[in-house]
Amino acid sequence: MHHISIDLETRSGADISKTGSYKYLQDPDFRILLFGYRIDNGPVEVIDLTEVETLPANIVTILQNPYYVKHAYNAAFEWYALNRAGYNTPIEQWQCTMVHAMYCGYAAGLAKTGESMQMEKDSRKQTTGTALIRYFCVPQKPTRTFKKKYHDPEDDPERWELFKDYNRQDVVAESAILDRLCVFPVPEAEWNLWRMDIRMNALGVRVDNQLTGLANPNSTQQLLAWLQEQGCPIDNLQKLTIEETLQKELDPAVRRVLELRQLMGKTSIKKYQAMAVTRCEDERIRGISQFYGANRTGRYAGRLVQMQNLPRNHIGTLDAARQMVRANDYDGLRMIYGNVPDTLSQLIRTAFSASEGRHLVVADFSAIEARVIAWLAGEEWVLDVFREGKDLYCETASAMFGVPVGKNGPNAELRQRGKVATLALGYQGGPKALEAMGALRMGIPEEDLPEIVTKWRDSHPKTVELWNGIEKAALECVQNGHTVHTVHGIVTFRMEQDLVYGQSFMTVELPTARKLFYPKPFIKDNQFGKPAIHYYGTNQVTGKWEALSTYGGKLVENIVQAVARDCLCEVLKRIDAKGWDVVFHVHDEVIVDAPMYVHTEDLCALMAEPIEWAPGLPLKGAGFEADYYMKD
Repeated sequence: MHHISIDLETRSGADISKTGSYKYLQDPDFRILLFGYRIDNGPVEVIDLTEVETLPANIVTILQNPYYVKHAYNAAFEWYALNRAGYNTPIEQWQCTMVHAMYCGYAAGLAKTGESMQMEKDSRKQTTGTALIRYFCVPQKPTRTFKKKYHDPEDDPERWELFKDYNRQDVVAESAILDRLCVFPVPEAEWNLWRMDIRMNALGVRVDNQLTGLANPNSTQQLLAWLQEQGCPIDNLQKLTIEETLQKELDPAVRRVLELRQLMGKTSIKKYQAMAVTRCEDERIRGISQFYGANRTGRYAGRLVQMQNLPRNHIGTLDAARQMVRANDYDGLRMIYGNVPDTLSQLIRTAFSASEGRHLVVADFSAIEARVIAWLAGEEWVLDVFREGKDLYCETASAMFGVPVGKNGPNAELRQRGKVATLALGYQGGPKALEAMGALRMGIPEEDLPEIVTKWRDSHPKTVELWNGIEKAALECVQNGHTVHTVHGIVTFRMEQDLVYGQSFMTVELPTARKLFYPKPFIKDNQFGKPAIHYYGTNQVTGKWEALSTYGGKLVENIVQAVARDCLCEVLKRIDAKGWDVVFHVHDEVIVDAPMYVHTEDLCALMAEPIEWAPGLPLKGAGFEADYYMKD
């Protein structure tokens, strides 16, 4: 098997940072300028596509040859770009070096990956590269002396040679990263899942352009001047000022503009703008999922519109509200629902809709993390609750307090305590975790929180054993370099090293044979003075690559979320085998753009099927079908 590393330099009339890569590549101005590549360990070559009309025949053949694995950093871009340019290259022959780096626990982004691998950094390259891209790849503002839309090589031959060298160096960097990663291969099953994700992103999801047409008001200065002209002079456009002004009698046009301005200040409403900017000509948004976006667990992440944090909808008359927005009937919205910005926020989900002649079938796993942790721990009484279809929160409260608890029956007031304990304490949390989950807002006195923690742990002895067993296995693995089998022999801790480049990892092998990677692990005392596992990763607050500390409960959380992710992937594979189209998924929920003969029970049946690598894990799906997306 041969390998070819590829990096493209392209131009387009779209701003990729705002539109995403798919709309960027569908822009009429899209063109490949440079094709940098390296075959196996050969020299890096750059083909200047401003000099020649097409790629050489031997390269075109390689792009279609299954005996050449194609690599690129963020390979989805190169694959889609080459196909858009007329070079047929099947996704089945591609692998992504960025995904490979994230699989191994490294930071995403070519420069950040190199930095986290401790590769030599050229601080000049990024600054120079950004300037060159701005010069050759971005539309130019016409001036008195420059009338063209884009700079061409002949406009500055010296800069063009620098740009080719920039392209060459990207191939060098990608190849160097690949060399370091190949010692720790990604399972082929994961590459197949990545290719499914690429196909899903390329298909995209339809959005209702009548719901995403909110225009952005003018600049502050222009808007204040316009309001002055309309007989509505105000000093500023601060939130309180607009609210006070809207209480007055206003011209309908003035009221509408001020409401729009108010809307644009609401963070969730900005998703409408993101939809409008990223929507392609066929009314579909593409590229909203990032495979392996959470590189510790392998969970998918949201991109562009950020589907992972959409506002919930609570109003019961979604159809009527949607029709009012489509008809620009904001007076009706205000009259019926009161708060227009909040109503529009609740309608964001409903902008995602089914293709013509189809409907959306949506389902998610019920209490997936609670099921997985009970399965891993061997907490049989909890698994029996799921198998028998009982209320988990009632049964948990009953186990904690030793009395029968019914949702609308005896001791019903204890169910709330069982619920918050279930949601907060599974990963070794204490009173602070209960507070973060809203225990005090639920009316539970602060002085009762320690007792809830104690009673939950006493009623879940196997889960407590799991935390302690996982932490002990990790410490032994790092301290002594031992391979440690734990959790009924289905989770394995190993130390893995690459002596050539000095890479080292603590890996956790899951039941699927997928591994979680913890780079450069070591042991030192944590903030509580207790020996703890430390490893290198991206600090989620600062964004910096630095040493992080972990413990038994946190490792269990990583493992549980990773196993839950693998359960979702099993369902995605089953859906793919049926030939149905998944258009996106959010956490543990799957959204299928399905023919009318596919129904909720069909999708839920796939979710409930036993998983071969997880014997005894009871799974269940619940969902709905509709013309548009919502929170059922």
